[in-house]
Amino acid sequence: MAQLTGKKVAFLATDGYEDSELTQPWEAVTSQGAEAVLISPESGTITGKKGHEQQVDLTTADARPDDYDALVLPGGVVNGDKLRMDEPAVAFVREIFAQHKPVGVICHGGWILTDADVVHGRTMTSYPSLKTDLSNAGATWVDEEVVVDNGLVSSRVPSDLPAFNDKLVEEIAEGEHERQTA
Repeated sequence: MAQLTGKKVAFLATDGYEDSELTQPWEAVTSQGAEAVLISPESGTITGKKGHEQQVDLTTADARPDDYDALVLPGGVVNGDKLRMDEPAVAFVREIFAQHKPVGVICHGGWILTDADVVHGRTMTSYPSLKTDLSNAGATWVDEEVVVDNGLVSSRVPSDLPAFNDKLVEEIAEGEHERQTA
């Protein structure tokens, strides 16, 4: 695997996230030397749908995209739905894409991408129930374990995590991408 020493990776999540979709990518990037930072709409601790608790490092209102080399968006229905309603979270995601930084998204994490209007012309996957939303936002949706489209790494479900984590680490190691505009 690639080394991520010196890289800072933002994880954007709130209560109701899919536990393994936060913890496994977190372990994947930190084990390769990256610093992981949990960003959430509110300070304190967030709790996953299976009970994992994680301390919030920074609120979405205080987070600056310039400070990060990449972004990870874990899934979970409640998490995905709450985040897309948080305007600072949506603005953070939009700016990460504008800066051409790698983004990893799994399961329902992709919902916020439709609100940030950053998927037009991209090929990606997600939990199947997001197919229509992502397609309506301009993405080409495919049912594959992991899809990489110019720095955007997407997967469907927790069983896809090994492939997702490998590609996520690879994309973060490569750094910024020349994004195509559609």
